[in-house]
Amino acid sequence: MIDNSIFNNYTAQFHTLGCKLNFAETSTIGKILAQKGIRRAHLGETPHICVVNTCSVTEEADKKCRQLIRRLVKKYPDALMIVTGCYAQLKGNDIAQMDGVDIVLGSEQKLDVAQYIDKWIEDHKPTIEITPTKDIRRFSPSCSRGDRTRYFLKVQDGCDYYCSYCTIPKARGRSRSGTIESLVAQAKEVANEGGREIVITGVNIGDFGKNTGERIIDLFRQLDSIEGINRYRISSLEPDLLTDEIIDFVAHSRAFMPHFHIPLQSGSDSILKLMRRHYNSALFADKVHKIKELIPDAFIGVDLIVGARGENDEQFAISRDFVSGLPISRLHVFPYSERPGTLALTLDGVVDQRTKSVRAGIMINISEDKLKTFTKQFIGTVRPVLFEQPQKGQPMHGFTDNYIKVYAPYQPEYINKIALVKLIEMNNDCSVNCEVISEPDKY
Repeated sequence: MIDNSIFNNYTAQFHTLGCKLNFAETSTIGKILAQKGIRRAHLGETPHICVVNTCSVTEEADKKCRQLIRRLVKKYPDALMIVTGCYAQLKGNDIAQMDGVDIVLGSEQKLDVAQYIDKWIEDHKPTIEITPTKDIRRFSPSCSRGDRTRYFLKVQDGCDYYCSYCTIPKARGRSRSGTIESLVAQAKEVANEGGREIVITGVNIGDFGKNTGERIIDLFRQLDSIEGINRYRISSLEPDLLTDEIIDFVAHSRAFMPHFHIPLQSGSDSILKLMRRHYNSALFADKVHKIKELIPDAFIGVDLIVGARGENDEQFAISRDFVSGLPISRLHVFPYSERPGTLALTLDGVVDQRTKSVRAGIMINISEDKLKTFTKQFIGTVRPVLFEQPQKGQPMHGFTDNYIKVYAPYQPEYINKIALVKLIEMNNDCSVNCEVISEPDKY
């Protein structure tokens, strides 16, 4: 058994690539190491340990992971290099071949990092430790703030959908969740710590409760009743799992913000079928219009893939016209990326890289126009904003309830406080300069 006192002078540096869920889990890893006495390294300080939490959603994500690992090994050759996350789960042996990597932790072992550090020290730095296993069953709780005002509450992990282009089920395992009781307890801890906003995260959170027999709407209702938490945001909900009941709940809830993120992936029904998605464009449009009917001010972000196998010019035009006609706020555009082991690789109709780039550019232009149109309609209006900790020398910033980023002159007493602001002028990036018109938490 390692005496934790040996870690009192140890420092760790953390690097995260990918989704909000990864950021939440990295923050939890940081807490686990802090319990051993390993503190986060200060800016410019050489760490004893580097933890890299990786993403593998695209080929470009894999490339960024490899580049980051090599850069850190070169910069900190004496640091214990620990790599975890989805890329580590899928390509653990490849990572193990990289110079300077010491421990590779799969999805099942990610939060056992402290035990692997102990083992490393006890065995006097043995050969590399590789842990990824295909049988991923564990739900590892995570509710962390990291460096932000907002907290991230992990309520679900894994996915049972097996879309033809996606490796997430292999990287994260089957769908599983925490219990409502345990998640509510974590949210109450956030309130006790002074947290004001919680982002509800997961891989496919609409699938919440498969292993517990509970429902996501019942979790939302209990979270909504927690005193001290003023804001919840739902990170992403599949359109076929975004029920009218959920939309109606958000429309009338105390603390759930008018903010939705819904993955579409394509506006062409034939491409959705090739992708093995669980809905068609008509269902998606119905959900968007339902939101706008009940919550006219709602921000709606949409994920979209361009250049998937089978997407010819006609199918792309259908997808383009579909999203152009929707009252959405922003597109998150991703060029299709070939992923090893996916069913998509058996499909015909490969789209060349240049065409993918052109199509992505067209969709990004549509997104920019959508965001400008959405933001412009609120200039001159008054909205509540939760202000965040700015970087040194920078103005205050925060987000309105419906997710418009705003800036105001620096006032430290407003950090982690909610105030009413008047939106004055839109910037080129669609952020807005604002005037604070209420005292913090008094409106």
